[in-house]
Amino acid sequence: MSREYTSNMARISNCLETILELEPELEKIEFGKSLLEEFGVLKDFLRRIDTVVLSDEDVDRVEAATANFLEELRGPLSLSRSGRGGATRLQ
Repeated sequence: MSREYTSNMARISNCLETILELEPELEKIEFGKSLLEEFGVLKDFLRRIDTVVLSDEDVDRVEAATANFLEELRGPLSLSRSGRGGATRLQ
């Protein structure tokens, strides 16, 4: 495997794992349940990630989409977390 392929797989895996780590938090917010329905797709993709060929541009788009997704969740998750006695930092 090339170094570029390995790097792309690590970058994509990191994005998906970051999103999937939010699953328990998403269960607590109003619109989170609809998002959780899509997590099965993400989990399946993560299991098959080694069969996918991605360009640097694809990986860049996934990273940008992940950053946007996390930013969109910052407010709702901080409200949910503040109910537990303080917000924790969202990556």
